[in-house]
Amino acid sequence: MTMPGGQRIEPDDREADASPERAAESSGSARRRRWALIALAIVLVAGAAFAIGRFTTFGAVTGPNDADVGFARDMQVHHSQAVEMALIEYAATTDEDLRFTAYDIATGQAAQGGEMYGWLVEWGAPQYGTDPLMAWMQGTEHDHGGAVTPTATDAELRDAMGMATDDQLAELRAKAGTTAGDCLFVDLMVTHHAGALEMVEAVRGLGSDPRVHQVAGAMGETQQREIDAMNAIADRIGCE
Repeated sequence: MTMPGGQRIEPDDREADASPERAAESSGSARRRRWALIALAIVLVAGAAFAIGRFTTFGAVTGPNDADVGFARDMQVHHSQAVEMALIEYAATTDEDLRFTAYDIATGQAAQGGEMYGWLVEWGAPQYGTDPLMAWMQGTEHDHGGAVTPTATDAELRDAMGMATDDQLAELRAKAGTTAGDCLFVDLMVTHHAGALEMVEAVRGLGSDPRVHQVAGAMGETQQREIDAMNAIADRIGCE
């Protein structure tokens, strides 16, 4: 282009480089940055929920028995994995219903984890015991159909709790953001919730602390609603 006075201005090389390929690459990078920021935000929200749960429990509980203590320890382990899976799904899914459900699971269970952490602090009990998972349920009608035995391995106990394996979590990460990933999330989380419901019923039958009974009851109602919601979503998106 020639300016008044005869001066010629050459096109900026950067403009020449603005090809469709470069624009697509820039758009993809922007999307990745956006999802990274979303994931960071939900992690921060979940952390805040944990802290709120942790610091609102003081003075709210009474003396526990072994079932109360075991439930508080084991359900923290259980909730921690649910939060992990929900964060994976929240950051990647394009289904608004699943994103909403994943957000609720991550924040709700992080807050409950903080509350159970606070119970153990209030009771003067260590956060981690030496007994296997769900030892407090052994020999009762709430032993996951006989799966909780003195000889059960940690992997077997985690399976009885409905927890995902490391390979399943890796598959969830690999498929995140696809319909297959959404279906896998629903499958894993429904199984996970079902394992929690057994623990909820166990502590309501074996525990002695009224506050634990109250929170466990509310936990069970919430997770059953989430199971129903996720099953409905699975039907809608065509999961097998």
